[in-house]
Amino acid sequence: MEQDTKFLELVVKALVDAPDKVKIVRTVDEMGVLLTLVVDNADMGKVIGRSGNTAKAIRTLLRVVGMKNNSRVNLKINEPEGAEPRMATVSKEPTTKTVDEAMADLKL
Repeated sequence: MEQDTKFLELVVKALVDAPDKVKIVRTVDEMGVLLTLVVDNADMGKVIGRSGNTAKAIRTLLRVVGMKNNSRVNLKINEPEGAEPRMATVSKEPTTKTVDEAMADLKL
């Protein structure tokens, strides 16, 4: 098992309540190493963290591990089988503005 996979497995299994359901698939291509992580549905929140901070931290640490081994390491967290799709937070602001509104924002 590669060091990046061992590291990810150690960190994730320490975070979750069902470490036996943690699965990691490692693939290598011209873009680098891709680690695909699958955890139990109940543990998704623990791995992702509030505002995605835990997942960001794990990705940062994996990049450091990758640099040590001269490789680019990326992490993909798969939704577990049968999981409810997560809804993105909906912004109350309109996504498009008129030219006049955009000009007013610029305060020219």
